[in-house]
Amino acid sequence: MKVSWGILGAGKIAGKFANDFKVVPNGKIIAVASRSEAKANHFASQYNIKHSYSSYEKMMENPDIQVVYVATPHNFHFEHASLCLNNGKAVLCEKPVCVNSEEFEALSRLAKEKNLFFMEGIWTYYLPVILKTMEWIHSGKIGDVLQLQVSFGFIGNMNKEGRLANPDLAGGALLDIGIYGVAISELIFNDKIETIQSLAHIGNTGVDEYNSIQLKYMNGGLAQISSSFRSNMKNEAVIYGTKGRIEIPKFWMAKKSKLIVDDEVLEFEDESKEMGYNYEAYAVGELIKKGRLESSVIPIWKSKKILSTLDKIRDQIKLKYPFEN
Repeated sequence: MKVSWGILGAGKIAGKFANDFKVVPNGKIIAVASRSEAKANHFASQYNIKHSYSSYEKMMENPDIQVVYVATPHNFHFEHASLCLNNGKAVLCEKPVCVNSEEFEALSRLAKEKNLFFMEGIWTYYLPVILKTMEWIHSGKIGDVLQLQVSFGFIGNMNKEGRLANPDLAGGALLDIGIYGVAISELIFNDKIETIQSLAHIGNTGVDEYNSIQLKYMNGGLAQISSSFRSNMKNEAVIYGTKGRIEIPKFWMAKKSKLIVDDEVLEFEDESKEMGYNYEAYAVGELIKKGRLESSVIPIWKSKKILSTLDKIRDQIKLKYPFEN
């Protein structure tokens, strides 16, 4: 049995997801919705999708859709994921799943009430390179893990009309790309956070253009996370242990990792041509077929913790969106 998917939103991220989906054996995308009829029709034609809708509500009336991938901007996630759940559709929602933890509490309660599968789309957690990295860590290859250094930055469009710098769309480096650093830190250290220290530059449009975050965990782990829309950063994660280190270029979409212990180097590479959204999509399909309501890889509590951490960072850097209370 193949799980039937709908895609809500027809922007860039939806296109990446649909493109990778061609190698997902347990599912099929049968519908796409956009507020623009032309955009929905073009997307459906491009990715060979049977149904296209110019209304999100109209797509909800399709009884064959089992799960919806929500791929709209951050500020719409709560509204659109709620729409899906209220119409009996399971949800995979692009990260960050909500703008703040208050929204997420309400959304996760709704999913529970409706007895529907619900997951945040932190696709990085499912990548083979990240799974191999965690295998190296858990088998003690680099000893006790002490520190993590993460950078993710590029020169973005800081025009307020663009998505990245628009406060009305929950723009800013933290929620768009900084979340990847926080998420990888959570995966590696997997403990309670003891201290958060954050600094950021708030630009003319009112969002963080670049930031620097330090997290200290109860188990002694230290993470240094930087994200930026103003600089082309090194874009890597380096994990330091008592015996060696692991280097992951472009960690959020990792294709390679390198284990360095003394003078020995061990490399792992994912040679697949896809970006990697297919691994996440396949996993969701399997969970839905089994009747599960959440993922053990990205459980509800993990998403809640990540969002709560982002809330605290935003408090420290004084980043509040116009639509928030």
